Amino acid sequence: MFAYMIGLLGHRYSLWALLMINGLGTIYGYMWYWKQLQATPLAFIPFVPDSPTASLFFVLVLIGCLLNRHWGLLQAFAAVTLIKYGVWAVVMNVFQVIEGAPFHWQIWMLTLSHAGMALQALLFMPFFRIKGWHLMVVFTWVVLNDVMDYFFDMHPWLSSYIMPYIGQIGLFTFGLSLASVALVYFLRRPERSEKTEALVSSD
Repeated sequence: MFAYMIGLLGHRYSLWALLMINGLGTIYGYMWYWKQLQATPLAFIPFVPDSPTASLFFVLVLIGCLLNRHWGLLQAFAAVTLIKYGVWAVVMNVFQVIEGAPFHWQIWMLTLSHAGMALQALLFMPFFRIKGWHLMVVFTWVVLNDVMDYFFDMHPWLSSYIMPYIGQIGLFTFGLSLASVALVYFLRRPERSEKTEALVSSD
């Protein structure tokens, strides 16, 4: 069953469908952050739109797949950030509901879409060519992002229901950075093999 699912992901039509979905999601994500970006000093802007930047990395990875190219560093950025921010958003949305936030359609949508981000990273791991130094670069970036978010208050705007826990959220986010990099490290397949050399199926 798993092998069938992996084969389906490698089909060109599947890749095009995922490219469209993630492309639209990325655009929506940057729109979601628009007000915060307008209020952000220029030097900090790259550290603000976490989730749409993660999905943008994956959009570029999908383009590489369609071109039958493996861009390992880009794949590492996509894998780690999709898992980190996908899980982070799910936890934050569930947390605010537990704290009393109304469970409206936007929370449903954000929770499911971010869970899908993390799932995509896991499903595509067999096709990625991620090396150790790739993960060292990504680790540096995600930790720097955490510093900017929780020492310089560049984190995504949080609802009033969970803002009192900002210190704990910062610690959780840093731990999630470590866990995401470690998970990708243990799941990665840096060696090349005939079975996974070409992702795209032409039939």
